[in-house]
Amino acid sequence: MELKNLKLHHFRNYTDLDLSFQPGVNVFLGENAQGKTNLLESIYALALTRSHRTNNDRDLIEWGEKEATVSGRVAHRYGETPISLSFSSKGKHARVNHLDQSRLSDYIGQLNIIVFAPEDLALVKGSPSVRRRFIDMEFGQMNPAYLHNTSLYRQVLKERNAYLKRLQLKQTQDRVFLDVLTDQLVEAGSKVIAARADFIKRLAEAAQPIHAEVSDQREQLDLAYKTLVSSPDLTAMSVDEIAEEFRAALNRQAEREILMGTTLVGPHRDDFQVLVNDNDVAVFGSQGQQRTAALAIKLAEIDLMRAETGEYPVLLLDDVLSELDASRQTHLLLAIQDKVQTFLTAPSLSEVARQLITEPKVFHVNAGKIEAESPQ
Repeated sequence: MELKNLKLHHFRNYTDLDLSFQPGVNVFLGENAQGKTNLLESIYALALTRSHRTNNDRDLIEWGEKEATVSGRVAHRYGETPISLSFSSKGKHARVNHLDQSRLSDYIGQLNIIVFAPEDLALVKGSPSVRRRFIDMEFGQMNPAYLHNTSLYRQVLKERNAYLKRLQLKQTQDRVFLDVLTDQLVEAGSKVIAARADFIKRLAEAAQPIHAEVSDQREQLDLAYKTLVSSPDLTAMSVDEIAEEFRAALNRQAEREILMGTTLVGPHRDDFQVLVNDNDVAVFGSQGQQRTAALAIKLAEIDLMRAETGEYPVLLLDDVLSELDASRQTHLLLAIQDKVQTFLTAPSLSEVARQLITEPKVFHVNAGKIEAESPQ
Protein backbone atom coordinates (compact mmCIF):
# COMPACT_ATOMS: atom_id res chain seq x y z
CA MET A 1 0.00 0.00 0.00
CA GLU A 2 1.25 3.45 -0.87
CA LEU A 3 0.08 7.05 -0.45
CA LYS A 4 0.85 8.65 -3.82
CA ASN A 5 -0.02 12.22 -2.97
CA LEU A 6 -1.56 14.38 -0.25
CA LYS A 7 -3.60 17.57 -0.44
CA LEU A 8 -4.44 19.72 2.59
CA HIS A 9 -6.81 22.66 2.76
CA HIS A 10 -7.03 24.65 6.00
CA PHE A 11 -5.61 21.75 8.04
CA ARG A 12 -3.75 22.98 11.14
CA ASN A 13 -1.11 25.47 9.89
CA TYR A 14 -1.42 24.41 6.23
CA THR A 15 -3.67 26.68 4.21
CA ASP A 16 -3.08 24.82 0.95
CA LEU A 17 -0.62 22.01 0.35
CA ASP A 18 -0.13 19.55 -2.50
CA LEU A 19 2.67 16.97 -2.23
CA SER A 20 3.68 13.84 -4.12
CA PHE A 21 5.62 11.02 -2.50
CA GLN A 22 7.85 8.13 -3.42
CA PRO A 23 7.29 4.47 -2.49
CA GLY A 24 10.32 4.32 -0.17
CA VAL A 25 11.31 6.71 2.63
CA ASN A 26 10.00 10.29 2.62
CA VAL A 27 11.84 12.51 5.11
CA PHE A 28 10.55 15.81 6.49
CA LEU A 29 13.23 17.97 8.11
CA GLY A 30 12.67 21.14 10.12
CA GLU A 31 12.84 22.74 13.53
CA ASN A 32 10.14 22.17 16.14
CA ALA A 33 6.73 23.86 15.76
CA GLN A 34 7.04 24.26 11.98
CA GLY A 35 4.40 21.69 11.00
CA LYS A 36 6.21 18.35 10.66
CA THR A 37 3.95 16.54 13.13
CA ASN A 38 0.88 18.28 11.68
CA LEU A 39 1.70 16.70 8.33
CA LEU A 40 1.88 13.18 9.79
CA GLU A 41 -1.29 13.90 11.76
CA SER A 42 -3.07 14.71 8.50
CA ILE A 43 -2.08 11.31 7.05
CA TYR A 44 -3.25 9.60 10.24
CA ALA A 45 -6.56 11.46 10.06
CA LEU A 46 -6.97 10.60 6.38
CA ALA A 47 -6.59 6.92 7.30
CA LEU A 48 -8.52 6.72 10.56
CA THR A 49 -10.92 9.72 10.45
CA ARG A 50 -9.48 11.14 13.67
CA SER A 51 -6.34 12.59 15.15
CA HIS A 52 -3.90 10.71 17.37
CA ARG A 53 -3.12 13.97 19.22
CA THR A 54 -6.53 15.45 20.09
CA ASN A 55 -10.12 14.35 20.61
CA ASN A 56 -11.44 17.72 19.42
CA ASP A 57 -11.76 17.84 15.63
CA ARG A 58 -11.98 21.65 15.82
CA ASP A 59 -8.27 21.67 16.64
CA LEU A 60 -7.57 20.30 13.14
CA ILE A 61 -9.11 23.30 11.38
CA GLU A 62 -6.90 26.30 10.61
CA TRP A 63 -7.58 29.25 12.88
CA GLY A 64 -10.41 31.41 11.56
CA GLU A 65 -11.65 28.81 9.06
CA LYS A 66 -14.80 26.65 9.18
CA GLU A 67 -13.67 23.46 7.47
CA ALA A 68 -10.50 21.42 6.91
CA THR A 69 -10.03 18.90 4.10
CA VAL A 70 -7.48 16.13 3.68
CA SER A 71 -7.33 14.09 0.48
CA GLY A 72 -4.99 11.74 -1.32
CA ARG A 73 -4.59 8.89 -3.78
CA VAL A 74 -3.90 5.44 -2.37
CA ALA A 75 -2.22 2.78 -4.51
CA HIS A 76 -2.92 -0.82 -3.56
CA ARG A 77 -3.01 -4.22 -5.22
CA TYR A 78 -6.30 -3.42 -6.94
CA GLY A 79 -5.19 -0.08 -8.40
CA GLU A 80 -5.44 3.52 -7.21
CA THR A 81 -8.27 5.03 -5.18
CA PRO A 82 -8.86 8.72 -4.37
CA ILE A 83 -10.04 9.27 -0.80
CA SER A 84 -10.91 12.43 1.11
CA LEU A 85 -12.08 13.51 4.53
CA SER A 86 -13.40 16.86 5.70
CA PHE A 87 -13.88 18.21 9.24
CA SER A 88 -16.37 20.92 10.16
CA SER A 89 -18.82 21.89 12.88
CA LYS A 90 -21.34 19.62 11.13
CA GLY A 91 -19.11 16.58 11.61
CA LYS A 92 -16.98 14.47 9.29
CA HIS A 93 -17.58 13.81 5.62
CA ALA A 94 -15.72 10.92 3.96
CA ARG A 95 -15.51 10.05 0.27
CA VAL A 96 -14.00 7.05 -1.51
CA ASN A 97 -13.52 7.20 -5.26
CA HIS A 98 -15.57 10.45 -5.17
CA LEU A 99 -18.53 8.64 -3.56
CA ASP A 100 -19.93 9.74 -0.19
CA GLN A 101 -19.58 7.22 2.63
CA SER A 102 -22.60 7.02 4.91
CA ARG A 103 -20.62 5.29 7.67
CA LEU A 104 -17.06 6.07 8.72
CA SER A 105 -16.56 2.39 9.56
CA ASP A 106 -16.97 1.63 5.83
CA TYR A 107 -14.28 4.21 5.04
CA ILE A 108 -11.61 3.00 7.48
CA GLY A 109 -9.28 0.50 5.87
CA GLN A 110 -8.82 2.37 2.59
CA LEU A 111 -5.42 3.50 3.88
CA ASN A 112 -3.76 1.37 6.56
CA ILE A 113 -1.15 3.13 8.68
CA ILE A 114 1.07 2.52 11.68
CA VAL A 115 2.40 5.48 13.64
CA PHE A 116 5.41 5.38 15.95
CA ALA A 117 6.19 8.48 18.02
CA PRO A 118 8.03 9.12 21.31
CA GLU A 119 4.72 9.06 23.18
CA ASP A 120 4.17 5.48 22.01
CA LEU A 121 6.35 4.46 24.95
CA ALA A 122 3.07 4.95 26.81
CA LEU A 123 1.96 1.76 25.11
CA VAL A 124 4.19 -0.07 27.57
CA LYS A 125 4.06 2.10 30.67
CA GLY A 126 0.84 4.07 30.20
CA SER A 127 -2.68 3.45 31.44
CA PRO A 128 -4.89 0.52 30.31
CA SER A 129 -6.95 2.94 28.20
CA VAL A 130 -3.85 3.63 26.07
CA ARG A 131 -3.44 -0.07 25.31
CA ARG A 132 -7.16 -0.60 24.65
CA ARG A 133 -7.08 2.29 22.19
CA PHE A 134 -4.00 0.76 20.55
CA ILE A 135 -5.85 -2.53 19.96
CA ASP A 136 -8.98 -0.81 18.69
CA MET A 137 -7.18 1.49 16.27
CA GLU A 138 -4.64 -1.00 14.93
CA PHE A 139 -6.80 -4.13 14.75
CA GLY A 140 -9.81 -2.12 13.61
CA GLN A 141 -7.96 -1.23 10.40
CA MET A 142 -7.25 -4.89 9.70
CA ASN A 143 -10.61 -6.39 10.59
CA PRO A 144 -13.92 -4.68 9.67
CA ALA A 145 -15.91 -7.17 11.77
CA TYR A 146 -13.93 -6.20 14.86
CA LEU A 147 -14.46 -2.51 14.10
CA HIS A 148 -18.21 -3.12 13.82
CA ASN A 149 -18.39 -5.09 17.08
CA THR A 150 -16.41 -2.52 19.08
CA SER A 151 -18.62 0.27 17.74
CA LEU A 152 -21.74 -1.70 18.65
CA TYR A 153 -20.34 -2.52 22.10
CA ARG A 154 -19.61 1.15 22.86
CA GLN A 155 -23.10 2.14 21.75
CA VAL A 156 -24.81 -0.47 23.96
CA LEU A 157 -22.46 0.33 26.86
CA LYS A 158 -23.45 4.00 26.68
CA GLU A 159 -27.16 3.10 26.73
CA ARG A 160 -26.69 0.61 29.55
CA ASN A 161 -24.75 3.07 31.70
CA ALA A 162 -27.44 5.69 31.16
CA TYR A 163 -30.12 3.22 32.27
CA LEU A 164 -28.08 2.12 35.30
CA LYS A 165 -27.84 5.79 36.26
CA ARG A 166 -31.65 6.04 36.07
CA LEU A 167 -31.97 2.96 38.32
CA GLN A 168 -29.41 4.45 40.71
CA LEU A 169 -31.43 7.67 40.96
CA LYS A 170 -34.66 5.63 41.28
CA GLN A 171 -36.11 7.29 38.19
CA THR A 172 -37.27 3.81 37.16
CA GLN A 173 -37.72 0.42 38.80
CA ASP A 174 -38.01 -1.55 35.56
CA ARG A 175 -35.14 -4.01 35.14
CA VAL A 176 -36.55 -5.74 32.07
CA PHE A 177 -34.98 -3.19 29.74
CA LEU A 178 -31.70 -3.58 31.65
CA ASP A 179 -31.83 -7.31 30.90
CA VAL A 180 -32.29 -6.53 27.19
CA LEU A 181 -29.29 -4.21 27.23
CA THR A 182 -27.26 -6.80 29.12
CA ASP A 183 -28.02 -9.41 26.46
CA GLN A 184 -26.85 -7.00 23.75
CA LEU A 185 -23.73 -6.08 25.72
CA VAL A 186 -22.77 -9.70 26.24
CA GLU A 187 -23.31 -10.58 22.58
CA ALA A 188 -21.11 -7.76 21.25
CA GLY A 189 -18.61 -7.82 24.12
CA SER A 190 -17.83 -11.54 23.92
CA LYS A 191 -16.95 -11.11 20.23
CA VAL A 192 -14.69 -8.18 21.10
CA ILE A 193 -12.89 -10.19 23.80
CA ALA A 194 -12.37 -13.19 21.52
CA ALA A 195 -11.00 -11.05 18.70
CA ARG A 196 -8.69 -9.06 20.99
CA ALA A 197 -7.29 -12.23 22.54
CA ASP A 198 -6.50 -13.63 19.10
CA PHE A 199 -4.90 -10.33 17.99
CA ILE A 200 -2.69 -10.09 21.09
CA LYS A 201 -1.57 -13.70 20.71
CA ARG A 202 -0.59 -13.21 17.08
CA LEU A 203 1.05 -9.85 17.83
CA ALA A 204 3.16 -11.50 20.54
CA GLU A 205 4.24 -14.27 18.17
CA ALA A 206 5.29 -11.69 15.57
CA ALA A 207 7.09 -9.45 18.09
CA GLN A 208 9.06 -12.16 19.90
CA PRO A 209 11.76 -12.81 17.26
CA ILE A 210 12.16 -9.06 16.66
CA HIS A 211 12.58 -8.39 20.36
CA ALA A 212 15.04 -11.26 20.74
CA GLU A 213 17.18 -9.85 17.94
CA VAL A 214 17.13 -6.27 19.27
CA SER A 215 18.06 -7.49 22.77
CA ASP A 216 20.84 -9.74 21.40
CA GLN A 217 18.89 -12.87 22.44
CA ARG A 218 19.15 -11.90 26.12
CA GLU A 219 15.44 -11.27 26.69
CA GLN A 220 12.12 -12.89 25.85
CA LEU A 221 9.00 -10.83 25.18
CA ASP A 222 5.42 -11.90 25.78
CA LEU A 223 2.02 -10.18 25.81
CA ALA A 224 -0.74 -11.24 28.19
CA TYR A 225 -4.34 -10.16 27.61
CA LYS A 226 -6.12 -9.34 30.87
CA THR A 227 -9.90 -9.62 30.84
CA LEU A 228 -12.82 -10.80 32.97
CA VAL A 229 -12.41 -14.39 31.70
CA SER A 230 -9.94 -16.41 33.74
CA SER A 231 -8.46 -18.82 31.21
CA PRO A 232 -4.82 -19.70 30.46
CA ASP A 233 -5.67 -19.57 26.73
CA LEU A 234 -8.63 -17.44 25.72
CA THR A 235 -8.11 -18.31 22.06
CA ALA A 236 -9.08 -21.90 22.86
CA MET A 237 -12.51 -20.77 24.08
CA SER A 238 -15.54 -20.30 21.86
CA VAL A 239 -17.42 -17.00 21.75
CA ASP A 240 -20.34 -18.73 23.50
CA GLU A 241 -18.08 -19.86 26.35
CA ILE A 242 -16.73 -16.34 26.75
CA ALA A 243 -20.28 -14.96 26.69
CA GLU A 244 -21.27 -17.34 29.48
CA GLU A 245 -18.47 -16.09 31.73
CA PHE A 246 -19.19 -12.46 30.80
CA ARG A 247 -22.85 -12.87 31.77
CA ALA A 248 -21.90 -14.56 35.05
CA ALA A 249 -19.54 -11.68 35.89
CA LEU A 250 -22.29 -9.15 35.21
CA ASN A 251 -24.72 -11.09 37.37
CA ARG A 252 -22.25 -11.05 40.26
CA GLN A 253 -21.96 -7.27 39.98
CA ALA A 254 -25.66 -6.56 39.31
CA GLU A 255 -26.57 -4.82 42.57
CA ARG A 256 -23.26 -2.98 42.79
CA GLU A 257 -23.67 -1.68 39.23
CA ILE A 258 -27.03 -0.15 40.14
CA LEU A 259 -25.50 1.32 43.29
CA MET A 260 -22.62 2.84 41.28
CA GLY A 261 -24.70 3.69 38.20
CA THR A 262 -22.22 2.21 35.72
CA THR A 263 -21.12 -1.05 34.06
CA LEU A 264 -18.30 -2.51 36.13
CA VAL A 265 -17.06 -5.40 33.98
CA GLY A 266 -16.48 -5.87 30.27
CA PRO A 267 -13.91 -5.28 27.54
CA HIS A 268 -14.06 -1.53 28.17
CA ARG A 269 -11.97 -2.30 31.29
CA ASP A 270 -9.56 -4.81 29.73
CA ASP A 271 -5.79 -4.46 29.38
CA PHE A 272 -2.72 -6.34 28.23
CA GLN A 273 0.61 -6.72 29.96
CA VAL A 274 3.99 -6.44 28.25
CA LEU A 275 6.27 -9.03 29.82
CA VAL A 276 10.05 -9.33 29.45
CA ASN A 277 11.50 -12.50 30.93
CA ASP A 278 8.10 -13.01 32.64
CA ASN A 279 8.26 -9.63 34.41
CA ASP A 280 5.89 -6.73 33.75
CA VAL A 281 8.24 -4.34 31.96
CA ALA A 282 6.08 -1.33 32.89
CA VAL A 283 6.83 -1.99 36.57
CA PHE A 284 10.17 -3.78 36.61
CA GLY A 285 11.77 -2.83 33.29
CA SER A 286 14.35 -0.16 32.56
CA GLN A 287 13.62 2.63 30.10
CA GLY A 288 15.79 0.80 27.56
CA GLN A 289 13.77 -2.39 27.99
CA GLN A 290 10.52 -0.45 27.65
CA ARG A 291 11.72 1.17 24.42
CA THR A 292 12.88 -2.15 23.01
CA ALA A 293 9.50 -3.72 23.78
CA ALA A 294 7.60 -0.80 22.20
CA LEU A 295 9.83 -0.96 19.11
CA ALA A 296 9.33 -4.72 18.73
CA ILE A 297 5.54 -4.39 19.02
CA LYS A 298 5.42 -1.61 16.43
CA LEU A 299 7.62 -3.49 13.97
CA ALA A 300 5.57 -6.66 14.50
CA GLU A 301 2.45 -4.75 13.45
CA ILE A 302 3.90 -4.26 9.98
CA ASP A 303 4.05 -7.96 9.17
CA LEU A 304 0.85 -8.73 11.06
CA MET A 305 -1.07 -6.14 9.07
CA ARG A 306 0.29 -7.57 5.83
CA ALA A 307 -0.76 -11.07 6.92
CA GLU A 308 -4.25 -9.83 7.75
CA THR A 309 -4.88 -7.53 4.76
CA GLY A 310 -2.50 -8.83 2.10
CA GLU A 311 -0.64 -5.50 1.92
CA TYR A 312 1.97 -3.65 3.91
CA PRO A 313 0.73 -0.53 5.73
CA VAL A 314 2.17 2.97 5.48
CA LEU A 315 4.53 3.77 8.37
CA LEU A 316 4.65 7.15 10.14
CA LEU A 317 7.76 7.81 12.25
CA ASP A 318 7.31 11.08 14.12
CA ASP A 319 10.67 12.26 15.49
CA VAL A 320 11.23 8.80 16.92
CA LEU A 321 14.87 8.37 15.88
CA SER A 322 15.98 10.94 18.45
CA GLU A 323 14.51 8.71 21.17
CA LEU A 324 16.39 5.57 20.07
CA ASP A 325 20.06 4.76 20.46
CA ALA A 326 22.17 3.78 17.44
CA SER A 327 21.46 0.06 17.83
CA ARG A 328 17.67 0.48 17.97
CA GLN A 329 17.77 2.99 15.10
CA THR A 330 19.63 0.42 13.03
CA HIS A 331 17.10 -2.32 13.76
CA LEU A 332 14.20 -0.01 12.93
CA LEU A 333 15.64 1.28 9.65
CA LEU A 334 16.76 -2.13 8.45
CA ALA A 335 13.32 -3.54 9.21
CA ILE A 336 11.54 -0.98 7.02
CA GLN A 337 14.10 -0.76 4.22
CA ASP A 338 12.56 -1.66 0.85
CA LYS A 339 9.45 -2.99 2.63
CA VAL A 340 7.02 -0.21 3.55
CA GLN A 341 6.43 3.34 2.44
CA THR A 342 7.65 5.48 5.32
CA PHE A 343 7.11 9.10 6.36
CA LEU A 344 9.81 10.21 8.80
CA THR A 345 10.10 13.54 10.60
CA ALA A 346 13.22 14.84 12.34
CA PRO A 347 15.09 18.11 13.00
CA SER A 348 17.98 16.48 11.09
CA LEU A 349 19.03 13.00 10.00
CA SER A 350 21.34 11.07 12.28
CA GLU A 351 24.52 9.54 10.92
CA VAL A 352 22.92 6.09 11.28
CA ALA A 353 19.91 7.16 9.25
CA ARG A 354 22.04 8.72 6.52
CA GLN A 355 23.96 5.47 6.14
CA LEU A 356 20.94 3.15 6.14
CA ILE A 357 18.20 5.01 4.26
CA THR A 358 18.57 4.41 0.54
CA GLU A 359 17.77 7.46 -1.62
CA PRO A 360 15.18 9.16 0.61
CA LYS A 361 12.93 11.87 -0.80
CA VAL A 362 13.71 14.84 1.43
CA PHE A 363 11.35 17.73 2.19
CA HIS A 364 12.15 20.84 4.23
CA VAL A 365 9.40 22.20 6.50
CA ASN A 366 9.29 25.83 7.58
CA ALA A 367 6.27 27.69 9.00
CA GLY A 368 3.65 25.62 7.21
CA LYS A 369 5.53 25.63 3.91
CA ILE A 370 7.11 22.45 2.49
CA GLU A 371 9.66 22.28 -0.29
CA ALA A 372 11.12 19.13 -1.82
CA GLU A 373 14.89 18.96 -1.87
CA SER A 374 16.37 18.69 -5.34
CA PRO A 375 17.89 15.24 -6.05
CA GLN A 376 21.68 15.16 -5.86
